[in-house]
Amino acid sequence: MTVPSLKHIAVLGSTGSIGKQTLDIVRRLPDRLRVTAIAAGSNGHSIVEQGLEFGVEAVGLVDDAESAILEERLPRRVEKLYGSSSLEAIAVRPDVDIVVVAVAGAIGTRATVSALRAGKTVALATKEVLVAAGEVVTSAARLGGGTLLPIDSEHSGVFQCLLGQPAGSVKKIWLTASGGPFRSWTAEQLSAATVEDALNHPTWKMGRKVTIDSATLMNKGLETIEAKWLFDIPIDQVGVVVHPQSTVHALVQYNDGSILAQLGTADMRLPIEYALLHPERIDADLPMLDVLELGTLEFERPDEGRFPCLRLAREASRAGGTAPAVLNAANEAAVKAFLSHRLSFLGIPAIVEQALEHHVILESPNLDQILSADEWARYYVSKAVSV
Repeated sequence: MTVPSLKHIAVLGSTGSIGKQTLDIVRRLPDRLRVTAIAAGSNGHSIVEQGLEFGVEAVGLVDDAESAILEERLPRRVEKLYGSSSLEAIAVRPDVDIVVVAVAGAIGTRATVSALRAGKTVALATKEVLVAAGEVVTSAARLGGGTLLPIDSEHSGVFQCLLGQPAGSVKKIWLTASGGPFRSWTAEQLSAATVEDALNHPTWKMGRKVTIDSATLMNKGLETIEAKWLFDIPIDQVGVVVHPQSTVHALVQYNDGSILAQLGTADMRLPIEYALLHPERIDADLPMLDVLELGTLEFERPDEGRFPCLRLAREASRAGGTAPAVLNAANEAAVKAFLSHRLSFLGIPAIVEQALEHHVILESPNLDQILSADEWARYYVSKAVSV
């Protein structure tokens, strides 16, 4: 009997929600997984604790203002890297098999592209990477021989439903949305929604930015664009359905009318584990779904009148070029402004739409042009919010 080999992992964004849950999977399966390198944007004290616990070979920190913490507390043998280039350096290390990209926002794009060009397997949790640079990222995978595996629960569900099915047999992909905390709120109520209201997600435990995206349904809009690139399917064949129980994560309808669905508990560790161990399935002592306790499963059509971010994402995807990058960056900046009480909840989609209307789309952009569009959108929103 062949003993499965140990997989060596780099975690970009190790101090965030997905990063921490990835490390929890490694703790549960130490005979199968080893963390070789970790990186984060900031939070030096936390990343030092993680580095010491897992005995990593390298640690990266984008915010070099906290470099003293790493230099003082980590062993001399640990390679210490600073600045935005640290993510890319860790992603291409020869002692890394799988790169988990879980840094917030588009900052992980260069590292993702570099890892795929180096033939690595990338377990992608940062949906903004494919939204902003889907063509560049998928091209890097083809040319470098790298593999993209989804960590998002919805895309993991789609991926699992597609396994073993013939190419060209898919009629439509459906991504499920919980509806967030404002599923039943009126437009008038939404106009007065507070940060605390928006962060009160009914089912999932996520980071602040993703939780706000769930409240606006922008997360589903971004996920439709991500699905387009992950599964090589037209955007109009990717739908969204509101499913408040968050039990069914995705559905795939085939040409014969059959629908396959993937179900599981609302626990991000499940898709993380599947991406890290694919194609194996191992009991990591995580909560199991009890079919007999499911009860009623509801499915509703999303209201794009109250939640226009779905429409904006679809329009940006159809426009192509730098439009999706602007959509994503403008949304990130708008969410940041909302979280700091400088923008209303309904101001988020409004200002994103303004940015898209004022942007001159560049077709077939390279990575530098995409990142320039990203910077333009952030600047546009910051100026608009300050007026």
